Formats: sequence, structure tokens, C-alpha cells
Amino acid sequence: MSASEEVTTAPDDGANNASPQAGDGARPKTSGYSTPGEGASTAISVVTRISIFALWWVASHLGWMPPLFLPTPETVLQRLWESARGDLTDAPLATHFGWSMFRVFTAFFLACLTAIPIGIAMGVSRIARGIFDPPIEFYRPLPPLAYLPLIIIWFGIDELSKVLLIYLACFAPLAMSARAGVRSVSQEQIHAAYSMGASRWQVIRHVVIPAAMPEILTAMRISIGFGWTTLVAAEMVAATHGLGQMVLNASNFLRTDIVIMGIVVIGTIAYLFDLLMRYVERVVVPWKGKA
Repeated sequence: MSASEEVTTAPDDGANNASPQAGDGARPKTSGYSTPGEGASTAISVVTRISIFALWWVASHLGWMPPLFLPTPETVLQRLWESARGDLTDAPLATHFGWSMFRVFTAFFLACLTAIPIGIAMGVSRIARGIFDPPIEFYRPLPPLAYLPLIIIWFGIDELSKVLLIYLACFAPLAMSARAGVRSVSQEQIHAAYSMGASRWQVIRHVVIPAAMPEILTAMRISIGFGWTTLVAAEMVAATHGLGQMVLNASNFLRTDIVIMGIVVIGTIAYLFDLLMRYVERVVVPWKGKA
């Protein structure tokens, strides 16, 4: 009898011990080890930004580098204000900003509309993989400046050539990441869906695409970075307005203050878009990193 009593009362004691922890709403700690990368980094990022700005201020004011090479932050902010009023260049900063945003995001959205479906098709179909893989793998390692002259010869110097150059820079990472995301889907999930009577299209729609979304969203963040990197090369083609064109013209006259101003504006826009994509990632794939 004593043995049976021990057997029946042990689960009750465990349940009673666990009930206060469940009522507290805190996750039970099952291990003394932390997950790599766990924890918030906002405070560290703020300190890093302040440190970089402070180092820039000290180096420029103490004369560690001549103003020709490193102007002071106050000078850059003054140039930003003058450019916003239209007193610095042939057009206000808003005009340059608008043209650059149009070129980059038009190319980026077109790349998303075409590269993601092609990447998914490459992951689920050997025919699509055989068709699209060779040309993508051929041009993917090429820098945009390598095929820029050919694009000018074929499409002229209008907006089409600029958008096309940025589009090609965004296309390859999106397509390859979408393919990799599809190929990383667990076979157990696919077989489980088939065992419950799902068709091939239902498996692709409800299993493959959701599982590939984390890598696709990460690829979108990477590809928009490639788009901004290619912007200066694209606006070398007879552009009269644009952030890249403004930076390029300023470099020809050794206007380092305007060059740094343009770099700060481009970097800020890219960083804000990256924050937006991180938010979208948390909403669309909240399970990422929690499995």
C-alpha cells in the first residue's frame, strides 16, 4: 500500500509545485545556459552611435584630420540645412531624395514581384531550377559596373537603364534566398501535409511558402542594401538629380562635407527601411527563432 501511495501522490506534489510558477506567468527556466544572441541590444546600439558621433566630433575639432578629409558635424548639418532650402546645389535635397527613392524602390518592388516567385519555383520544380539557375548564377557575382555599359548600349540613358541596373542588383539575392528557404523546409512537415490529403499546390501554399518566409524577408533586407549600393553607379548614367549624383558631383570638387551629408542621408533611409522590415518580420513570422 505504501508503494502505491507514493506512486499516486508524486504527480500531485509535482503539480502543486508547478502551479505557482504557472500562475506567475513567467517562463520556467529549464536550463542554466542562455540562448546565443539572447537579450535586447538597444542600449548597446545607442551607446555605439553616441560613441561614433563623439569620436567624429573630437577628431574633427582637435585637428586629427584636416577639414578637407573630415569636416566637423556642425559643418555637415549646416550643409544639410542649406541643401534642404535649395541653396547648396542646383535642386533642393527633397528633389534629389525623391528621384533616388523612386529609382531604388521601383526596382526593389519589381524585383520582389519577380524574383520571389522565381526563387520559390526553383525550389519546388527541377524544370524551373534548370531554366533560371544558370543565368542567375552567371551574373550574380558580377559587379553592376561590369554590365552597366551594356545596359546603356541596349536601353539608353533614360530612367529605364537606371532602374534596370538597380533591379538586377536586387534580383539575384532575392531569388537565391527564396530558393534556399524552400529547400530548407522540413520533409516531415511536407509528408504530414500529404498524409492528411493535401494537394501539391496546397502543400506549397500552406507549408512551403510560410516556412520559407523568414529567409525571404531577410533577403529583402539584404537586397535593398544592394539597391542603395548600386544607386551611385546607376545615377552616373547622365542623371541630373539624385542623392548618388549629388555625392558624385561633390566628390569631383572635393566637397567632402556634401559627400558625408549624402552618405548620412542614404544610410539613414536604408536604416529606417531595415527597421520597418524587422517589424514586418516580427508580425509575419513571429515564430522565427522560437522553434
